[in-house]
Amino acid sequence: MTESEFDERGVPVDLSPERRAYHDFRGRVGRTIADSESYWPPRPSAQGAPNIVVILCDDLGYSDIGCFGSEIPTPNIDRLADEGLRYTNFHVTPMCSPTRAALLTGRNAHAAGVGYVAHADPGFPSLAMELADDVPTVAETLRGAGYATMAVGKWHLCKDNDDHDAASMDSWPLQRGFERFYGFLGGMTDLHNPPAILRGNEQISPDSYPPGYYFTDDITDEAVRMVKSVKAADPAKPVFLYVAHGAVHAPLHAKPEDIDRHRGAYSGGWDNLRENRFRRQQELGIVRPDTALSPRNVEAGDSVPSWDSLDPDRQAVFARYMEVYAAMVDSVDQSLGRVRAVFEDLGEWDNTIVLFTSDNGASREGEEDGTMQYFDALRRFHDKGSRADGFARDLETIDLVGTARSMPHYPRGWAMASNTPFRLYKVNTHAGGHTVPTVLSWPRRLSGYGGQIRRQYVHAVDLYPTLLELAGVPDVDHRQGVPLKPLDGSSFAGTMASGDAPHDRGGQHYEMFGHRGYHEDGWEIVSRHVTGNPFDDSEYELYDLRSDPTETTDLADVYPDKVAELSKRWERAAWENQVFPLDEGSGLKRALRPARESAMSQPVRILPGTPTLERYRSAQLVALRSYRITVDVDLAVGDRGTLVAHGGQYSGYGLYIDDDGLRYVHNAYGTVDEIRYRSLTPGRQEIVLDVHAHDASTLTVGLEVGGRRVAELSRVSSMAGQALFQGIDVGIDRRSPVSWDNFLAHGAFPFTGRLVAVGYEPGARLADVGPAAVERLRALALKQE
Repeated sequence: MTESEFDERGVPVDLSPERRAYHDFRGRVGRTIADSESYWPPRPSAQGAPNIVVILCDDLGYSDIGCFGSEIPTPNIDRLADEGLRYTNFHVTPMCSPTRAALLTGRNAHAAGVGYVAHADPGFPSLAMELADDVPTVAETLRGAGYATMAVGKWHLCKDNDDHDAASMDSWPLQRGFERFYGFLGGMTDLHNPPAILRGNEQISPDSYPPGYYFTDDITDEAVRMVKSVKAADPAKPVFLYVAHGAVHAPLHAKPEDIDRHRGAYSGGWDNLRENRFRRQQELGIVRPDTALSPRNVEAGDSVPSWDSLDPDRQAVFARYMEVYAAMVDSVDQSLGRVRAVFEDLGEWDNTIVLFTSDNGASREGEEDGTMQYFDALRRFHDKGSRADGFARDLETIDLVGTARSMPHYPRGWAMASNTPFRLYKVNTHAGGHTVPTVLSWPRRLSGYGGQIRRQYVHAVDLYPTLLELAGVPDVDHRQGVPLKPLDGSSFAGTMASGDAPHDRGGQHYEMFGHRGYHEDGWEIVSRHVTGNPFDDSEYELYDLRSDPTETTDLADVYPDKVAELSKRWERAAWENQVFPLDEGSGLKRALRPARESAMSQPVRILPGTPTLERYRSAQLVALRSYRITVDVDLAVGDRGTLVAHGGQYSGYGLYIDDDGLRYVHNAYGTVDEIRYRSLTPGRQEIVLDVHAHDASTLTVGLEVGGRRVAELSRVSSMAGQALFQGIDVGIDRRSPVSWDNFLAHGAFPFTGRLVAVGYEPGARLADVGPAAVERLRALALKQE
């Protein structure tokens, strides 16, 4: 080329327009480093922006912290309230996963794709059970603006059939804006022996936890470590820390020293507790002086007996449950104190926003008597069954409540007290299901307002725009090139400086299990849907929340036009937010599963050393079907240990070799049956468990050695739902043991010999399970319409 063929920068003049535009964008680039201008692409910087900490409790009731009326000492939360604001009219959805979706995205839960708890996958946009690709999380938006983003604890925003190592992980924390994650993906955990913990996208769960391990302490350690690490690397970089506690969701687990502080505090019962908390709420100004305490829950299936009507044994066991629950609240408060301390030590507390709240009201899943076996109670809650023999077992094991050998939940009378002064519970669209205690602190902005109360109506969807406004971060209009759903939330930042500032956010709809509700301008319609009843205006109750926030006086018959008006607004909101189809209560929503899930019940050969197979995948191999487990082992004299174990002390089964030979343990909700076989011989052989499912609740387990059936357990209980809470282990019984006696003697009991592999061969599902059940439930539901 001649000199005239180059421009003044030395760039060839015949470059394509696209290439020339690239050179123009990148700046002046010459032939050598010396005659070129270096280029650094701009990076987002949020220097000077506030740190943001969101602390989300699980199933914490409205009155469960001191600054909202509780007798439980919560000095760190109370101090936060004294320095900041208490929002007494803060609302969420009545269930955990939907609240998390709304809180993190600023979109209503159904619009975000998570209208129900993430343990269903029926194939509807509102019930995708994972965050949609056209809604961003606040973590994604803040990270794009230069924040370090980190989360610990509970996620529960991806399908349970996508929790395993071969999943797409598209809706896992690291794929939804968090740079660091330490916690679990599901809905609950064993706080003493978590069945699965992830660091980022990888399971790091140990074979056993150290003595005294407690999950709340563990995630607090990790949160503190994450913050310290980022601030050491770049002190000017603000952090967004999301602490999503497993507490105080069942099982009720706490440290012994915390439980001891609450001994004897609840012998007076839930009626006295409720009255005392309400009186304290009046003194604190949480409720206005003319507010009425809602009456005892008396609705069929939701009712609570008077404490005085209970026999002494029930009073003793029930009080013990609440002592442990109080200890869990106590531990959450301690965690907040430790998180605060790290920001204080860094000199950044003054410029740190903290929001403390709960994902829904207190849980009634322990039903009337509570339980030492939460999964049994949960199974009966979903199936509307009754417990015939549970309390005698619970009384016998009262001293184990709260320990690693328990899986307890309290009776719904304590949930009623926790939700003081409101009606009903988690899952209900009445106030007890979605009105939660909320504290907001930001010393730099709230100096002079500390200790004040804000009564403006605020919903979880309002948090996303509020945090962005406070951080000075512009919202985004695309995510990975996809245009976004409209924002549903409205910033409530203006209410921080004034209790009279308007928060003109419009109406808010609710829906859960077919229960519906709509709030606007202080009026509310709400329904408690009964399976088989039509979805029409006759279900609605009407309340003027300006004078009756506790829903004591139904005005539906007085103002039928107002009911009709709000009903039309609910209908419009439901269509705008893809709420339909509604759950008519048939169980069809949980029975519908995608065809791709059939891969999870294909035969598998598991090698020794394989990490624990994920819970849901493991369950599909054995749930509601017959199956065979084949252990390929080369035995030598003196070999001992675990061949295969599935589940834990809450429910599970395991096959072991000990000094007395071969031992099969069948632990169904705490009822243990065993097979012993003492005539094993050395050498390569197959040991088989041949399991025949008679129906949805009973099994016969046959033990085969050398091709011969040598023993069986006839018609023992099967384990449904999440009862097999920990997945399959080969060659070791990790973490929570199937047999506690076995654990005390041998720990995780790794196999000492040569275990070749363990194979699972699932049989056909029971006749009324899967597609057959779907058609039956669909016909039942259509018949009810």
